Amino acid sequence: MSPSISEHYVKREPSSIRKAQILFQSRPDFSIVEVINLAIGNISLPMHPAMLSRLKGIGKPDSPFADGVVQYTASEGTTECKTAILNSINAELSQNISKDINCVITDGGSQAMELMLLGVSGTSSGEPIMVIDPLYTNYVEFAKRLSTPMVSLERNLNADGSFGDLDIIKIRKKIEQDNPKSILIIPADNPTGLQMSQNLINEIAKICVEKDIWMVSDEAYRNIYFSGTGPSSIWQISNTDVPGIKGRRISIESVSKVWNACGLRIGALVTDNKIMYQKVRSEYTANLCANVIGQYVFGAVAQMSADEIIDWYSRQRAYYSRAIIRLIKELKEELPGIILSSPGAAIYIVLDFKNITPSDFNASKFIEFCSSNGKIRINSKYYTLLLSPMEGFYNQKLKGEKQVRIALVEPESKMKMVPKILSRLLENYLKNE
Repeated sequence: MSPSISEHYVKREPSSIRKAQILFQSRPDFSIVEVINLAIGNISLPMHPAMLSRLKGIGKPDSPFADGVVQYTASEGTTECKTAILNSINAELSQNISKDINCVITDGGSQAMELMLLGVSGTSSGEPIMVIDPLYTNYVEFAKRLSTPMVSLERNLNADGSFGDLDIIKIRKKIEQDNPKSILIIPADNPTGLQMSQNLINEIAKICVEKDIWMVSDEAYRNIYFSGTGPSSIWQISNTDVPGIKGRRISIESVSKVWNACGLRIGALVTDNKIMYQKVRSEYTANLCANVIGQYVFGAVAQMSADEIIDWYSRQRAYYSRAIIRLIKELKEELPGIILSSPGAAIYIVLDFKNITPSDFNASKFIEFCSSNGKIRINSKYYTLLLSPMEGFYNQKLKGEKQVRIALVEPESKMKMVPKILSRLLENYLKNE
């Protein structure tokens, strides 16, 4: 006999983007199978040289850690790290917003998500947040943790690889129908790869002012876009564009993707509402502070000019643009008839297998097969893929059952192998079903 665990933990399953990795590590032959992990956006590119220099010099005489002492920082983060976040936002924007906003440095963007939900809806309050499906899984998971209700506006993947356009009339109607406390947008979207137009963001902002609700924007991929229109952001909205918008904006920031620093675990909650900032800071005192060494490493960006930051962003965009174009081309060649999304931003592609598989095909079961026992032999080595089921990205049940998300995060040498391995894994899976 042993103590019982909470009902929350009894029901808890791994995040859909991490489940494949857990299954793979449990398989008996995992040590002889080389895994290509496309399930999670775990970047394999090096950090900016200035950040790398700080990391390598962590114990040198001019480092703040030279004597081996690593103390807490202020709960809201170091001034340098906060400046680095603001510099990274400002670099490509048409207006300087540094004087109008405040930020709290957090343990990754995920921690900022939870703080945001606590700030706009609270715990078990019955006050919903409005989201747009499909949605990054962590928002769904944190909403469950905090018992925050979600209402969602649906998008579907069309046969041509596009997702349904967002209709401002439908957005307004949904807000009037469900009375949310906030609306969450992801301008450079994970998982769909859509880039929301600045005009649409401005129109949503007008509704937020009219209905007196929070406007929340996840801007982790803001600077990874492939259009010629520049970044889309809530921080591009001026009070002239949308009178009354000031004081109701919150953005979720992360250094994981654009700065290739997933493991630093540095993010931020940024807001132009002074009271929200003060209360987020108060809430975060219970966490003491974000990773101190991570703050120091990313703090290098505070010393960079806007031109240096923009040059870095341009190189990241060029890399991912090439990778996406090549992968889509090769997937279509290996899997004729598959539906592929057409990313205009971020680092993900959504695959829909409905046209090339039987009617009872379930992507989650296929992913379990790949993770648990599927493998392909190429040149005397065994390989498998880890993928993310799109079911986990929908707030609504029974959506995305035949879809997966691929993250373009492995080295180029491995990404080139993906179409062939995926095709053969699918072939083997369908034979055994």
